[in-house]
Amino acid sequence: MDSSEAKPKASLNDYLAAERTLLAWIRTGLAMMGFGFVVARFGLFLQEFQVAKNAPSAPHYGLSLWFGTALIIVGVVVNLVAGWRHVHLVRALDRGETSHSRAVARTAIIAFLVALVGLAMATYLVSVRGAPQNSGNKETSHVER
Repeated sequence: MDSSEAKPKASLNDYLAAERTLLAWIRTGLAMMGFGFVVARFGLFLQEFQVAKNAPSAPHYGLSLWFGTALIIVGVVVNLVAGWRHVHLVRALDRGETSHSRAVARTAIIAFLVALVGLAMATYLVSVRGAPQNSGNKETSHVER
């Protein structure tokens, strides 16, 4: 009766699959953090670009810092959740629990959060792109007259 109640321990393939999943999430989190750093420094690049063009007044690109920081924070959260989930999955595999519910809600929340930050960044970039061109066109038309 003990042998029928004992749950079989997970196979090596299960542990290796869990580790591959963890590594994929870590890569995703690191990519988000790296991209967030690039976005955060994008405003500095635009300011330097305006100075190089000898523009009289360089517009302020402070929102890129906030979007980049948001992406870095999301990347950190992704890595923390991945590590936490991996530890719980390995413990469940050690106990012989092979059926587990997937964390669909967490994954969907992260996906929607990244999509929201991306949409906000796209809106910001379109608004920034329009602002310097309009002022540049005014100066050009003024010089041509």
